[in-house]
Amino acid sequence: MNAWTSYRLKDFIPFTAEVYFRLLERMGETFWPLHLLTLALGAATLVLALKHRPRIACLLPAPLWAFVAVAFFFQRYAELNWAGGYVAYAFIAQAVLLVVMALTGWGMDNEPRATNPPVAIGIAITLFGLLIMPLMAPLSGGSWYQAEVFGIHADPTAVTTLGLVLIMLRGFALWIAVIIPALWLVVSGLTLQVLDSSGAAVLFGVLAIALVGLVWKSIESRR
Repeated sequence: MNAWTSYRLKDFIPFTAEVYFRLLERMGETFWPLHLLTLALGAATLVLALKHRPRIACLLPAPLWAFVAVAFFFQRYAELNWAGGYVAYAFIAQAVLLVVMALTGWGMDNEPRATNPPVAIGIAITLFGLLIMPLMAPLSGGSWYQAEVFGIHADPTAVTTLGLVLIMLRGFALWIAVIIPALWLVVSGLTLQVLDSSGAAVLFGVLAIALVGLVWKSIESRR
């Protein structure tokens, strides 16, 4: 027991901030201008979700989760941290889950959008993941290639998906769909905290707001 209690969180992060942010930069350098396509897919998903087309909207992000699993976690992150491979499988599982939901229609929310506060929270989170997160690195002095983009990097993919499922889903299906994105944001937030990055507070803030939306929507669904 004493051996385990001697470990601290930073003992489980086997890389420095410089190495981690260089990894993000390599993703940007390697796959530009694919960013434009993934952002367009994200925007299209949001529009479809708001136009009561949740099944198609649920399907579009699925290949992006699989892409991040392979390109980010299997091929790059796993070189820094042995747990990267396991996270990759989780991202693939999320891709499969989105496809299954799209094909079966399980948990789709067809309620009116305009007067639904949890959906408004979902829209705000989605727009934050699509539009604000890519600007955070450049505005804080980093390279534009360090800009984290939905469908290319893990964090904005998880954040944007959290917002989208708040719009598209309801009930038990909604809670199932947020497990993997939320768990990744916890892991990433703790990692950034160890690396002394202000991004940790951002991710934890998004999680807190998303939880409010989840609980609110669950209460409304039971009425």
